[in-house]
Amino acid sequence: MARSPWSIKHLRTARTLTQNFRVEIKQALITAAGHSQRRLPLQTLVDRDGSAKTALQILIEEILQAGIERIVVVVAPGEVAAFTHAAGVYAPRLAFVEQKEPLGYGHAVWSARPALSGAPFLLMVGDHLYVSGRPERCAQQLAAVAKAENCAVSAVQATHESKLPLYGTVGGRLVAGRRGLYDISELIEKPTPTEAEQRLIVPGLRAGHYLCFFGMHILTDSILEQLEEDVARAGGKGGIHLTPALARMAARERYLAVELQGRRFDMGLKYGLLTAQLALALNGNDRDEVLSGLVEMLARNEA
Repeated sequence: MARSPWSIKHLRTARTLTQNFRVEIKQALITAAGHSQRRLPLQTLVDRDGSAKTALQILIEEILQAGIERIVVVVAPGEVAAFTHAAGVYAPRLAFVEQKEPLGYGHAVWSARPALSGAPFLLMVGDHLYVSGRPERCAQQLAAVAKAENCAVSAVQATHESKLPLYGTVGGRLVAGRRGLYDISELIEKPTPTEAEQRLIVPGLRAGHYLCFFGMHILTDSILEQLEEDVARAGGKGGIHLTPALARMAARERYLAVELQGRRFDMGLKYGLLTAQLALALNGNDRDEVLSGLVEMLARNEA
């Protein structure tokens, strides 16, 4: 598996641009074209309010509650009808883009450029669901940080080293006086534990844990310029990752990472859908009923 290490401290010597815009997030992008993720947003779960919804509907509601109403969804060829049906009443809010070839996550984001308005956007992956530890949902928290700091921000989550092959990972240092907010110094796409130990240690995290991407970013349109370079360089070949483009973006503009008060649940993992469903249920109105059922099930298994 290819890995792409990028050192921000070296790239920053080339920084020439200044932050002269205001981050206003009025659009969102959901990527759902990957071979392993394209069917997951179509799955039906029971949301925290006890209603049966598709994962796509739950993601859309996450976005809408962040005050964003324009949503672009990247899908594989031939999948628009299925996603339109899965969106239900929210279908009129969606614009679809087909990723013609499966050339990587970065390529999927780049594919959406004609549908994006040239303004900052919330980027979310279609195979993750989120449970917030606050009244505000995770996307709301991230949007608030991006607006307050006036820059691109990626959400991260402390993740055990055994899951490093699944995520882009960042290293950095805490912003003075700000809990859970990091100035990014290093990005590595799916690092090995050895690489992480050598380059991505973040003071204050538990041993064996690193800051891995949460599946949720607020980015400026300059990321599309960086991805354009990668697509041209690849010459029609795959392996176009988002992480190297993020590193080059960080050389041009302020870019932070933040730990949100919430958890991500990757539906693509083994038992991922089950874990996501349990997390939603235990965070919802039927928590006591679900807990009672789990206790009864465990008691029967032990009998």
